[in-house]
Amino acid sequence: MTQPFQLPPFYMPYPARLNPHVEQARTHTREWARSMGMLEGSGVWDQADLDAHDYPLLCAYTHPDCDAQALSLITDWYVWVFFFDDHFLEMFKRTQDREGGRAHLDRLPMFMPMDLSTAVPEPANPVEAGLADLWARTVPAMSEGWRSRFALSTENLLNESLWELSNINEGRIANPVEYIEMRRKVGGAPWSAGLVEYATAEVPAGVARERPLRVLMETFSDGVHLRNDLFSYQREVEDEGELSNGVLVLETFFGCSTQQAADMVNDVLTSRLHQFEHTALTEVPALAALKGLAPGEVAAVAAYTKGLQDWQSGGHEWHLRSSRYMNEGALRTSPLGGPKGLGTAGADIPGLLAALGAERLRRHTHVPFQRVGPEELPDFAMPFPLTLSPHLPGARQRVATWCTRMGILSEGIWDAYRLDAYDLPLCAAGIHPDATEDGLDLSSAWLAWGTYGDDYYPLVFGHRRDLAGAALCTERLSACMPVDAEEIPPPANALERGLADLWAWTTAEMAPDQRRTLRAAIEVMTESWLWELSNQAQHRVPDPVDYIEMRRATFGSDLTMSLCRLGHGPAVPAEIYRSGPVRSLENAAADYACLLNDIVSYRKEVEYEGEIHNAVVVVQNFFGCDQADARAVVADLMVQRMRQFQHVTAHEFPVLYEDFGLTDEARAALDGYVKELENWMAGILNWHLGCRRYTEADLARRLTTPLRPVPADPAPALRIPRSAVS
Repeated sequence: MTQPFQLPPFYMPYPARLNPHVEQARTHTREWARSMGMLEGSGVWDQADLDAHDYPLLCAYTHPDCDAQALSLITDWYVWVFFFDDHFLEMFKRTQDREGGRAHLDRLPMFMPMDLSTAVPEPANPVEAGLADLWARTVPAMSEGWRSRFALSTENLLNESLWELSNINEGRIANPVEYIEMRRKVGGAPWSAGLVEYATAEVPAGVARERPLRVLMETFSDGVHLRNDLFSYQREVEDEGELSNGVLVLETFFGCSTQQAADMVNDVLTSRLHQFEHTALTEVPALAALKGLAPGEVAAVAAYTKGLQDWQSGGHEWHLRSSRYMNEGALRTSPLGGPKGLGTAGADIPGLLAALGAERLRRHTHVPFQRVGPEELPDFAMPFPLTLSPHLPGARQRVATWCTRMGILSEGIWDAYRLDAYDLPLCAAGIHPDATEDGLDLSSAWLAWGTYGDDYYPLVFGHRRDLAGAALCTERLSACMPVDAEEIPPPANALERGLADLWAWTTAEMAPDQRRTLRAAIEVMTESWLWELSNQAQHRVPDPVDYIEMRRATFGSDLTMSLCRLGHGPAVPAEIYRSGPVRSLENAAADYACLLNDIVSYRKEVEYEGEIHNAVVVVQNFFGCDQADARAVVADLMVQRMRQFQHVTAHEFPVLYEDFGLTDEARAALDGYVKELENWMAGILNWHLGCRRYTEADLARRLTTPLRPVPADPAPALRIPRSAVS
């Protein structure tokens, strides 16, 4: 069969190595698979299939240093997960039996008890039998924290197969952002990262959920999955009718040829590997120093990082050799000659140097303060009606009073003119059209504080590269948000004074768990400002995937959405907010708003502020295209994210309601949450087009009119009652 495209030259700087116990693993796993019922008679595989796929070779490449017993166990896990995938395809995807697939998946978590003394059901098929056996053999050697993380990644891997099945049923191809997010869960690389910990060392619990470790896992995941998409396109798309493939996703989004889409997927893959290396060499050491990790903990993180690298190179080597994939011509040698044999298949020296040089150099060569000139904004699609709160005029006056009292207008960052031009109450009035007068005041004050902080960090810390000062500021902000009535330090500036005041207003009647959730959402935003400063100090345009995901944080999406959720009380169980459809809905809404902001603020940020954190800049840098083409790509992605929001509401939420058996009260609350997010997007669009933060006249005024700071008012702060957030 003719290949649909030529495989691109891959960036793979780490040599693959082969575990010497590979033959022992082959013998063991063949016997194990037969004992679990996965071979003859299963209707899925026979021994010839298992031998041809050669999962022991995969595991020997991806875990080159573990002993024979560990390699055999890990190999059994991979045999199980690939069998699950093929079994699910035959039993449920080909027949499009979503109800049967749901029932099948619902039983599997019962075979992964945290306490091994807990009885498990009698296995009813090879998937259940294999999982029960593997869980019992694996978890005694691992901590409770690892068990919890690995069980969650296993459940995600299993449950998100329904997302793929739903897309097949609807004939729907995901948009690029949605695809990257869901592929991590469906593709199972976070699950693979858990087995890397088993083979090397557990990540210390104190840093396991920190951004650098999360980015290592996510970039590892994206690298594994995008590489697999290139090799498996022919089998998945042409043979199986699969729609969840990165090449197909980009082919559809850009309307380009399959070869062009494959080359773009490889560019994203290369960028994610570069991000992995950047994080490992810069962010992880800084985290270790910040958290005061002991030498043994530092060594564990290093071993885990090396294990992820081994998996990348080993997985690539296996894809080049496995009969499961399209790999004709992939073992071609470099035109310059060079090494041959084990571990050298990816050593295309010209390709490696090109990937290293062009993409990495471009990241650091953006010219700041370029004149980009006035530009015509696209016609932003907004299917939801705008309604403004009738309390808007009064809120404008009261937020000005609050900002004056907090000292926000006295530090040389904002003055009364800028506060009036930015008109944050206009945004609040659209986001919360039904708010009480007090509620609109509170929302306006939160928006004013967050926008002020977003301006404050680059002006105060950015230009002088004061990362230590910014980190201390962020730490002090966290201290302004007590969970259990802890004493807070005396405010040192308007940011601290404003946050302490807002915290007291908002959380007066909250339970500690609610305060903890809200505090975490605010910390996501304030810590993301440090990420921006770090990139600014290195003059580094972010990787596109990292940018999209961090942009939600810098925009404050988690904060505003958390405030919306708090008003729903206990009607909606917490696990619903953690579910795939709700997270997908929230991320789609957040991305629409963030990309909107980047298009509207492009001139302000690029020409007047020398900013690199803008989606148009990121797309320009990644594709090497001009401003107009980059803006068109960002605008198209906005349209796709809005369509996804509507798709989730219309198709995924009804299924979510049924799957979880939600009460009428919970359904009504979630329907209300959808309406709040619709108001959120409509209000943010109206604000961008109606305020004077981005107009040409007001941008020019910055260069000609000095700030006029307003002395802080020592009078007591305006108090807003708790009812404002209900």
